[in-house]
Amino acid sequence: MSRFEELYEAVLSGDNGSAAATTRDALEQGADPQQLIDEGMIPAMAEAGRRFEEAEYFVPELLLAARAMKAALELIRPMLSAHQTEMKRCVVLGTVKGDLHDIGKNLVAAMLEGAGFDVVDLGTDVAPEQFVEAAREQSADLIGLSALLTATMPAMKATIDAFEKAGLRDRVKVFVGGAPLSDSYAQEIHADAYADNASAAVRVAQALVGG
Repeated sequence: MSRFEELYEAVLSGDNGSAAATTRDALEQGADPQQLIDEGMIPAMAEAGRRFEEAEYFVPELLLAARAMKAALELIRPMLSAHQTEMKRCVVLGTVKGDLHDIGKNLVAAMLEGAGFDVVDLGTDVAPEQFVEAAREQSADLIGLSALLTATMPAMKATIDAFEKAGLRDRVKVFVGGAPLSDSYAQEIHADAYADNASAAVRVAQALVGG
């Protein structure tokens, strides 16, 4: 079994210790850091997402895979060249103002990182102005808004309106998600897309940036 296959299996099985050890050994033996991501981690997270959608995996398994991926990524990230980092698509994520729930948002962040995106996670209770400021500072391509409470859903529209007011709406794509949301609500507030789970969020993000 190659190092890439070992890393794939470690991430897919949620074994963060093995994922880190395999990555460390591979790097010491001269493996290309980007290749470890492209041939080990990204395919593993894609398969975890597929299993989740087919009800072969559930949230705990998906969280374990994401944790294993992050353990490996922490070792690789410092070795990536500035050029490679710049080439990544940037996603700014956050749970909207008034909402402190973060499990779903954290899972989306991990899945997007596993798919090769550069993720800037603003955390919870994020004001519209914070999203705008982060998008401007990071030259973000995508904005991901999360809400778990019906009462905080209007903050999504307020955030999209803030991008309009700042003159940045044409520059970024906005996708939304969370238990109380629907595709029709996303259209109502003029979001670019809606995702109903973490795996779908990756596909949506990829589609919004053209694959």
